[in-house]
Amino acid sequence: MSEAKQEFIERSKSFWNPGKTQDWQDMGVDLVIDRREGYYLYDMDGRRLIDLHLNGGTYNLGHRNPELVEVLKGATARFDMGNHHFPALARTALAEALAACAPSPTMRYTAYGSGGGEAVDIALKTARYATKKRKIVSVIKAYHGHTGLAVKTGDERFSKTFLSEDREGEFIQVPFNDLNAMEDALKGRDVAAVIMETIPATYGFPMPAEGYLPAVKKLCERYDAVYIADEVQTGLMRTGEMWGCMRYGIEPDIMVTAKGIGGGLYPLGCTLISEHCAGWLHDDGFGHISTGGGAELGCIVAMKVLEMVQRPEVRYTVNLIADFMRAGLEDIMAEYPDFFLGIRQHGLVMGLEFNHEQGAKPVMKHLYRNGVWAIFSTLDPRVLQFKPGLLLSQADCEEVLRRVEIGIGLAREELMGAGPRRMM
Repeated sequence: MSEAKQEFIERSKSFWNPGKTQDWQDMGVDLVIDRREGYYLYDMDGRRLIDLHLNGGTYNLGHRNPELVEVLKGATARFDMGNHHFPALARTALAEALAACAPSPTMRYTAYGSGGGEAVDIALKTARYATKKRKIVSVIKAYHGHTGLAVKTGDERFSKTFLSEDREGEFIQVPFNDLNAMEDALKGRDVAAVIMETIPATYGFPMPAEGYLPAVKKLCERYDAVYIADEVQTGLMRTGEMWGCMRYGIEPDIMVTAKGIGGGLYPLGCTLISEHCAGWLHDDGFGHISTGGGAELGCIVAMKVLEMVQRPEVRYTVNLIADFMRAGLEDIMAEYPDFFLGIRQHGLVMGLEFNHEQGAKPVMKHLYRNGVWAIFSTLDPRVLQFKPGLLLSQADCEEVLRRVEIGIGLAREELMGAGPRRMM
């Protein structure tokens, strides 16, 4: 580490976030991002990394995608954030574009926040207004953001820190893929909404069991609860469909998108609302206020994002990358079968599972040292989040696989020692 970087890390501890900064050092990751271009990150010491974290899908189309940069630059000649109180050209145009590609034809409206957590808050408030009920059901190890209501639906690690944990039985959590537990939570008919990440990201992308998500939607209909799809990490073509819930035949009542919708250039959160849930928008349109939500510059970027991800060649590329990566990772898994145990995958939503309760952390460290940036799953550190970009080139895919094989081998040796690798 250069002297300049060490000095900067100390400043980060002093003025930004001492705990997080030190945690990364303890995990062997001294990353300070400087230049970024496409799917490459450059450390301030000049080291290049291929980005497979993408900040939760924020950079689906790459860092500083040239088409998006040009759109944003052009927009600044006429627009700024705008005024959230009034009708706006860009805000309405994006809402129309989202309605056109929504997973349900009943989704007519978009309410805006400045990020995913705020968009989830809007979704929960909307469901409560529509049903006149308070209880919210989510899954154990869920993650839906860190804002006021959103943090209550997630793992207690995030809620207890700031004394935000549920104390009145209004926020209920059930195991993922457990329909009996879900029905038990709903059958009292006192639940306003079930909120589901289509594939839970921070939990390491466990895959929904066959028929699970459609069955949850039917339970919501039976017991008069709203189904909220959190598509922050599974939307925008990452699964090979525009929205991950479409892969499972789900038409949600409310849907949330964020991160990638702003193209990595402008923060934006969008809550798509079906007509039958949109009562507050008619009764009191001032019911939710967000100065930065739906900023017009962000909306203009987001319209370009929607256009780009719906191009036929992008869908084709996503499926090509998914198949190529799967084949290469299976070869690596065959090389280290006692350590690299499984691949959780739907399109470019991927989680790599390792045979150690903290296994993804040393894998992350050794990938980092070998030029690949991917991050462990916070709520299941056995699993590495592995998220190739939608436009990743064939050459980059090949380079990633070569580096991943090295990194996994070194992590296995660190945790399990040298010895035979391939099962005979």
